Amino acid sequence: MEKLQILWESTALANFEGGQLVMMAVGLLLLYLAIVKKFEPLLLVPIGFGALLTNIPLAGFTDPGGLLYYVYEVGIDTGVFPLLIFMGVGAMTDFGALIANPRMLLLGAAAQFGIFATLFGAIALNFIPGFEFTLKDASAIAIIGGADGPTAIFLASRLAPDLLGAIAVAAYSYMALVPIIQPPIMKALTSPEEREIQMQQLRTVSKREKILFPLGVVVLTILFLPSATPLVGMFCLGNLMRESGVVDRLSKSAQNELINVVTIFLGLAVGSKLSADKFLTLETLGILALGALAFAIGTAAGILMAKLMNRLSKDAINPLIGAAGVSAVPMAARVVNKVGLQSNPHNFLLMHAMGPNVAGVLGSAVAAGILLALVG
Repeated sequence: MEKLQILWESTALANFEGGQLVMMAVGLLLLYLAIVKKFEPLLLVPIGFGALLTNIPLAGFTDPGGLLYYVYEVGIDTGVFPLLIFMGVGAMTDFGALIANPRMLLLGAAAQFGIFATLFGAIALNFIPGFEFTLKDASAIAIIGGADGPTAIFLASRLAPDLLGAIAVAAYSYMALVPIIQPPIMKALTSPEEREIQMQQLRTVSKREKILFPLGVVVLTILFLPSATPLVGMFCLGNLMRESGVVDRLSKSAQNELINVVTIFLGLAVGSKLSADKFLTLETLGILALGALAFAIGTAAGILMAKLMNRLSKDAINPLIGAAGVSAVPMAARVVNKVGLQSNPHNFLLMHAMGPNVAGVLGSAVAAGILLALVG
């Protein structure tokens, strides 16, 4: 009987705690959203499975020497994984729409208003008993409003590693829910007539312009905001490999094999932070609420800026494209195109929306650099 008792106590079943079961249910929910609902499956599948692994008692996945421990230490704690993801995204991104209409940078910048508004919101939560967010915590939470998972992970790993799991899940969850969250805000802030506005066709952008653009962005970043250079630099490197036309093998590797491998390990590393003792707290609920607020404010700010530009501009601008100022590439641009087609079947806004969408990627990286420089 004694041996049977020892054998029983060595099993996971005998050591499960309530919080671990809850977090495993959260992991299963993430897998359900990814597999059944197809919400951001490339990341929610490894994140959800990582949550299952990290909450298995006695398995030791996150203990020193465990697989997920090393994955996190090597890829997230050093900031390497988000930077490699940025390089892959840059290799998949066409800056043509932004180069053809540089004014779209204003929409990408306006959408980052949600980040700084939420920064003050996170600090204000400290007046409620149970919340103790430092300025670094608040800065890491606020970046969720950029709707950019790698940027959120990069900043959280630098400023608030204990909150990484909640911040990453919130960031990627709201990115996945773009088709649900954004349309009501877009319709509430625009009139039917505004949604029907057709924009002029964009000019053709030369290969020389596409090559010079990432180089110019990197130089400006180095000169004026060096703290943002890691993110912006890797993004522009990937884009330069794409546009130069002389390293197709490297560009295709960054777009496919490299980003796919890194995505798997990044997701597992984030999932490893969804342990019951770190995630089931009042602060996590605050982070989820603030993340939704940040995303909504960013979307609204982009739309309102586009409305203002439409009134002041000689050329008509459909205010819907302001919603693409958040950096959920290319999902936000697709949502803009879909809502535009619902109002006018001949209104194709996808390429126009890609301008602010790409600007949003740069904007979120710059915002992260500013926060890092101020409070890091």
